[in-house]
Amino acid sequence: MVTSMPRVSFTPNLRRHLDCPTVDAPGATVRAALENVFAGNPRLRGYLLDEHGCLRRHVTIFVNDAPAADRVTLADPVGEGDDIFVFQALSGG
Repeated sequence: MVTSMPRVSFTPNLRRHLDCPTVDAPGATVRAALENVFAGNPRLRGYLLDEHGCLRRHVTIFVNDAPAADRVTLADPVGEGDDIFVFQALSGG
């Protein structure tokens, strides 16, 4: 039996600046899944999280079709087959 883990994806804009391909990452929460991604890509942590471990203001995470509710501890639950989508806000003038 094949176990399906949450899938973590990043916008093309993030991938343009960092090596962050879509990966399947084990974890029961957004934080746990991201920690598994960071284990293989430590540079990504500093780009997504601030010095307190909270999601940076310019970063947003969706779990499936809903924005993650917890930007501080990232405790939103995720399960097998869920999609975690990470993107950054774009601004300009």
